[in-house]
Amino acid sequence: MGLIEVSGLTKSYGAKQVLRGIDLTVDAGEIVGILGPNGAGKTTAVECIGGLRTCDGGTITVAGADPATEPPGFRLLLGMQLQQCRLPAKITTAEALDLFASFYPDPVPTGELLERFGLTAQARTRFEKLSGGQQQRLSVALALVGRPRIAILDELTTGLDPAARREIWGYLRDLKAAGVTMLLVTHSMEEAQFLCDRVAIIDDGLVVAEGAPSELADTTVQQQTSFALDPEDQPQHGVEELLDLLRALPGVHSARVIDQASGADARHAGSAAGPGAAARIVADGDADSPQRILSALIEAGVRPHRLRVVQPTLDDAYLRITQEQE
Repeated sequence: MGLIEVSGLTKSYGAKQVLRGIDLTVDAGEIVGILGPNGAGKTTAVECIGGLRTCDGGTITVAGADPATEPPGFRLLLGMQLQQCRLPAKITTAEALDLFASFYPDPVPTGELLERFGLTAQARTRFEKLSGGQQQRLSVALALVGRPRIAILDELTTGLDPAARREIWGYLRDLKAAGVTMLLVTHSMEEAQFLCDRVAIIDDGLVVAEGAPSELADTTVQQQTSFALDPEDQPQHGVEELLDLLRALPGVHSARVIDQASGADARHAGSAAGPGAAARIVADGDADSPQRILSALIEAGVRPHRLRVVQPTLDDAYLRITQEQE
């Protein structure tokens, strides 16, 4: 049994069915990312898991409890950060942290949170005077002030600069090392790839793909190998013959010439590279295709210049999976 177990979760708003049977398991100590297009049902799903909404059907178990009934102690083990944090306009940053800390038996000291989330200089600043990024950092700090066993974080780094985002990522990794389980809703593929042990992609109210970020990238997206041909070192039979050679290799799915100035595909080397320019070849294939392509080039007497192999990313996998759903 996972620390969080969701089975057949459904939820409708009027005639619109937002969740159509979500199944999800999160083990203790995991960070699981929830990805998906806008309106896919991500926030509704985590709000049901956190007990903020009641589901229409299915079952949810969080640490052995049904969040809909909110048994005593449930709120002590769960911290939630929602998409938008709205506090009284006049409350200061330190006052908000002190207030939330008073709800828990062993909270994180306010000074420690202010320092860790880069808010020390804003300790006496009213909420209405905080920037959007500062409000977001405060929202995350409030979710973690009670030392939760489980944290549900919805778009936690929206509006943050790269330095602040990396600082929060580091803090979350420290929490994971301490055994905190996290459910992370994000649109940032970089964030998911950096933090998450597994991701679940929700589209149209269903989980359409699930797995480790690297596994999803490797199984759904092709490797891309590209190289330039020096005009003085063209293959004996021309670029088109070289493309045919690459396309015939096992594991190579496509090969083409691109216009290096615009990045657009071109059918023939002449249209891709002007007089004196170097043609650039791009080939897509499986995980073993780069080695096969390089071996074929050596056998053909072709010296590739500026050889580049692009590994598939979670961003590529996400786009392909959601486009297939469409």
